[in-house]
Amino acid sequence: MAAMTLLPWTAPIAEQVRILALLRLSQGWTQEEVAEFLGVHRRTVRRWQRRLRQEGEAGLCNRPRSGRPPKLSAAQTEQVLCWIESNPRDFGFVTQRWTAPRLAVVIQEAFGVQINHRYLNGWLRCHGVTPQIPQRQPRERDPLLIEAWLRHQWPRIKKSPRPPCTLDFQR
Repeated sequence: MAAMTLLPWTAPIAEQVRILALLRLSQGWTQEEVAEFLGVHRRTVRRWQRRLRQEGEAGLCNRPRSGRPPKLSAAQTEQVLCWIESNPRDFGFVTQRWTAPRLAVVIQEAFGVQINHRYLNGWLRCHGVTPQIPQRQPRERDPLLIEAWLRHQWPRIKKSPRPPCTLDFQR
């Protein structure tokens, strides 16, 4: 049986996976088969089964997470991610490149929330934003001249590969 790939699991997906696992168990699948199908350990399936026996259907629901609540709400997060799509010059910056310190300043001004720029890099990565540095282009660039050089000059300058070394072991 092929393993089901649902990673990364969000909270609603995890809840649906637990329900699916217990549905399969009720249909006669073994714990090992369910675990392999879902790509989890069989102990996890056993734990879900125990939670259903002890707590009923409420045992399958997501539990509140411990830890500090996020500094930005979901709406604020969406707004910050939209800012990244726009030009930083619209926010008063000199260049067209977003940096974590710049974004931290804009978040502070807009929402009054102070976020360390080092933390912000990881936060952006978790939200699917990777560093994008634009490729620099020379001001004076002639594609036809470059193509001609590559066609005529480069083969003349380029070193040719050495012929393979042949050893005669028959002596």
